[in-house]
Amino acid sequence: MSYCVHNIPGRLRVKIPSIKGSPNTANDVEELLKAIDGIDSTAVNTLTGSVVVNYDIRIVDSEVVLNVLEQKGYFETPKVVTNDRYIEAAVSKAGSFVGKAVLEMLLAKAFEDSALSILAALI
Repeated sequence: MSYCVHNIPGRLRVKIPSIKGSPNTANDVEELLKAIDGIDSTAVNTLTGSVVVNYDIRIVDSEVVLNVLEQKGYFETPKVVTNDRYIEAAVSKAGSFVGKAVLEMLLAKAFEDSALSILAALI
């Protein structure tokens, strides 16, 4: 279970796995966030497990919001996956897939030529 955080001043998006498919937990998180002074609006999506928080940067910052979520057990800092880490993992996975496909193609071609050479020598 990992948590994804995207933050720009005034807007925080957090992926919280425990709210995915759980309207009751989503409602609890939304009520918790609305009680924080400086939160302008929240949007919780139980389909994706995403919470978007719009806040007034003069009153509150993302650290406060994340700390409140963590104190209530909805967030775990050690399990955060940033966008950069998520993209790195996706690119690495894609690179590995492409590398394997190219290697398989090269090996198939090499064995194909070898089999034809052996067949030609036998004839």
